[in-house]
Amino acid sequence: MDYILEVFGNLIHQSAFFGLTWGNYVMILVACVFLFLAIKKGYEPLLLVPIAFGMLLVNIYPNIMASPEETSNGTGGLLHYFYLLDEWSILPSLIFLGVGALTDFGPLIANPKSFLMGAAAQFGIYIAYFLAILMGFNDKAAAAISIIGGADGPTSIFLAGKLGQTDLMGPIAVAAYSYMSLVPIIQPPIMKLLTTEKERKIKMEQLRPVTKLEKILFPIIVTIVVVMILPDTAPLIGMLMLGNLFRESGVVKQLAETASNALMYIVVILLGTSVGASTSAERFLNLDTLKIVLLGLVAFAFGTAAGVLIGKLMCKLSGGKINPLIGSAGVSAVPMAARVSQKVGAEADPTNFLLMHAMGPNVAGVVGTAVAAGTFMAILL
Repeated sequence: MDYILEVFGNLIHQSAFFGLTWGNYVMILVACVFLFLAIKKGYEPLLLVPIAFGMLLVNIYPNIMASPEETSNGTGGLLHYFYLLDEWSILPSLIFLGVGALTDFGPLIANPKSFLMGAAAQFGIYIAYFLAILMGFNDKAAAAISIIGGADGPTSIFLAGKLGQTDLMGPIAVAAYSYMSLVPIIQPPIMKLLTTEKERKIKMEQLRPVTKLEKILFPIIVTIVVVMILPDTAPLIGMLMLGNLFRESGVVKQLAETASNALMYIVVILLGTSVGASTSAERFLNLDTLKIVLLGLVAFAFGTAAGVLIGKLMCKLSGGKINPLIGSAGVSAVPMAARVSQKVGAEADPTNFLLMHAMGPNVAGVVGTAVAAGTFMAILL
């Protein structure tokens, strides 16, 4: 009988209930909120479900992120090895490969002026950088935090890893992906505040057809130009353009399908769960995390506003032919930001179709955020 009681006593004391802190319970609650938003509300479930579940796991069983040195048998936790792929910038680069294979660059090629709106939307990144410096972060940490303003999770993770800010990678990544999923909530009030109803009703002319040759040459030329100027962008720009070349060349259909489907979803699972698992209570619940979340919101808001304001300027210069709403798509949340431009435009006029026009600044924003990351690496490394 004593033996049975001893066994049951050991089992009870080895349960998670005896090791959890109040912070772990807070993070478990946060994970459940994220799961609710992803499953019930549909806020970017492909990202939020694995992130939230990784958050849930690490706050119940911290050893799932333990390194081999921290475990008694020297094997390390499962998600530790997934996380190494984030630190080594492998998973973010593979995400870009999939994004390139999924994305039609035609709207950007047909309307090169979209690059201006994509560039303007990066303004929030530089605002956040200087604000982060003022808040006490060092230059590398400030740079890694500021990329949240591009609404680009993979680039945020990539830059944090390259700049050695792995301690901040969890909060940065969660903030970036959270704002990506909340694009439909955050952007519309800013867009409506900065535009008139008349501007929102502007119908744009149909884009010109883009030839296959243009679509094939575009990723090759962009890779040569951008990587020659900023070599550190090669992993991101290179993979983005390689994926797009798979898509547009028409001779490697199997590679394009693999990159945009099977490989993409495998990488999302690995990246999402490992990012979520980097948010243990002791690493996440601190003042720096609150600062990062605030700075990310400021960066994202300023980026959206800058894109819309450049759109308004281009509207004036074009004699009212450009709808300023498409400027908000200059943040690189593809294709969510473009869909938001379409939604807000359709609210003003149900017959207004802005989606393809908004995809130009949206794709330009992806390139712009990668260029911003490359600029920080060129300066700080």
